Amino acid sequence: MERTLSIVKPDGVEKGVLGEVIKRFESNGLRVIAMKMVCMSKEQAKGFYYVHRERPFYESLTDFMSSGPAVVMVLEGENAISKNRELMGATDYREAAEGTIRKDFATDIERNIVHGSDGPDTAAFEISYFFNELEICG
Repeated sequence: MERTLSIVKPDGVEKGVLGEVIKRFESNGLRVIAMKMVCMSKEQAKGFYYVHRERPFYESLTDFMSSGPAVVMVLEGENAISKNRELMGATDYREAAEGTIRKDFATDIERNIVHGSDGPDTAAFEISYFFNELEICG
């Protein structure tokens, strides 16, 4: 079993698609083993996305991620990282496959509804950024 972090970003919360996103995870063999709503400050968003600090989109991304509530969750299942990324679709929603979360709900490359860890090391860091061991029920 593998674990990954998933975030329904502020635009997804605002659009009211949280239930649909969770349904897609669960119906594809991913189990939610931790979940909470967070309101990140700009500094917390910068800490989470620190790996992107040199990228041109860093400031706008951290502004967006601190603009409203987001729902963070730990997903568990076989090949959870790759399965989550497949369900999310390409970062640019215009290039995402039909039936993916981003293709169905996103309207902007940054405001693209969801975030998911891209590998085991990233998943470990990202999960620990939001959750302690007592909060994970898996």
